[in-house]
Amino acid sequence: MPKQGSAMKKRAVRGSSSGRPVMALLDLLGRRWSLRIIWELRDDRALTSRALRTACDEASPTVLQARLSELREAGFVELVAGDGYRLTGLGKDLAENFLPLYRFAERWSKRA
Repeated sequence: MPKQGSAMKKRAVRGSSSGRPVMALLDLLGRRWSLRIIWELRDDRALTSRALRTACDEASPTVLQARLSELREAGFVELVAGDGYRLTGLGKDLAENFLPLYRFAERWSKRA
């Protein structure tokens, strides 16, 4: 069976010793500010570090930069010289998968 390449190396992650791709993804997305960064970049526009920090309710610059580095390493975010951070094609695909959850959350928040 041929080996499949991946952006994430198989290794133990929080909640799983298997390193399965879904566990690695959930581990990354479960880290503070990861989902928020992807959500704020979903509109296909680049944001500078400062604008992204403002959009993320003044998240700690240290934590925000750590998450951006992790998301860049995973292939979801890229840094465009002079523009700032934006989602890659893979990142856009991930953000699109959040939309059903977003719609569900909107309905859920209006329940009686």
